[in-house]
Amino acid sequence: MIDLIKNVLEIFIHLDTHLNFVIQSYGVWTYLILFLIVFCETGLVITPFLPGDSLLFAAGTFAAMGSLDNILLAVILSIAAIAGDTVNYWIGYRVGPAIFHKYDVRFLNREYLDRAHRFYERHGGKTIMIARFMPIIRTFAPFVAGIGRMSYMRFVIYNITGGIFWVAIFIFGGYYFGTIPLVKRNFTIVIMTIIVISIMPGVIEYLRNRYRTS
Repeated sequence: MIDLIKNVLEIFIHLDTHLNFVIQSYGVWTYLILFLIVFCETGLVITPFLPGDSLLFAAGTFAAMGSLDNILLAVILSIAAIAGDTVNYWIGYRVGPAIFHKYDVRFLNREYLDRAHRFYERHGGKTIMIARFMPIIRTFAPFVAGIGRMSYMRFVIYNITGGIFWVAIFIFGGYYFGTIPLVKRNFTIVIMTIIVISIMPGVIEYLRNRYRTS
């Protein structure tokens, strides 16, 4: 049972690299699984580790190969991204101020929260849109906006705009990548590209931290 749970978690956490298995196993239910992953990654501050950019890119690539529908993906995952940020905003609005001043909240990474808060202080409302393209901060930005009592109507504008652009860029970027003849003939290239995209945020963050401390 424990091994089964571990396998399921492994698939969900690294769904970008397991997407082919999920599509073959669950068919049309893949859309719901992708919806839930994107919703949780953007809507819950306790799940910033879930795949985001690489998952969207992977889904777009598989759409180019005929496994998924790219338009349906773009619509469903845009809704997931917008709904996720909305839930995250209201959680931050309702309970965020009390949590923000505690330093021992279980399941909440204080460093990530502080980083998102500094980013929000620097960029204001635009953080909601800019952070879409920044792993980790993407998950905490709407939560911090709620804590800061950002105007909801202003939040909605940035949320919808950023959510649609984020999903569209990666879905259709992956779709274009998947239409390249060499890629269509060599599935290994797809997997390797997805893996590279998956680890890039971590590498960039490491280099940024190293540059900051040097």
